[in-house]
Formats: sequence, structure tokens, C-alpha cells
Amino acid sequence: MMPTMRTTVTLEKDVERLLRDAMHRSRKSFKHTLNAALRTGLGGKTAPTKAKRFVVEARPLGLRAGIDPAGFNKLADDFEVDAFLEKHARTKKS
Repeated sequence: MMPTMRTTVTLEKDVERLLRDAMHRSRKSFKHTLNAALRTGLGGKTAPTKAKRFVVEARPLGLRAGIDPAGFNKLADDFEVDAFLEKHARTKKS
């Protein structure tokens, strides 16, 4: 295991933004991201290339024959009324 050095670093605003963006993209901690950036910059290594972005291609599924999309709101209303009546009946018994 390598010995570590603890130090305070003052970052300029643009560097801080770049570091925070890199942290967000890689989902890594500040410490890990800063160390990786320093290794890349000082070691002359190139940063790993980004993976190709995953894209979901949507396609229309449509509804089955006989299903009325306007009926979904009526169904939700019916469930809400049933839940209200059930709750009201329980509180009446108490």
C-alpha cells in the first residue's frame, strides 16, 4: 500500500467545476477523481475514452383493441372512491 500525503488544495473556480463534473460523470469520490486527474495530467497518460452512449429506441406499442384510454381516469376515480369509503367505514366503527 502506498503512503498517503494529506494536504490542502485551493482550486480555481473553473478547475473546481471540471473536477465536480468529472466526479458526477464517473460517480467516484472527490479523492479518487482528483488522484486520477493528477495521474493523467502529470503522467502523460491519456484519459480513458468514453463508452458509446446507450440509446433506447422507442416504438409505439398502442393499446389492445377494446381498451379505451379515457376509461383509465374513470378506473382511477373508482379506486379512489372505494378507498375513501373503506377508510370512512373503518373510522365509523371505531
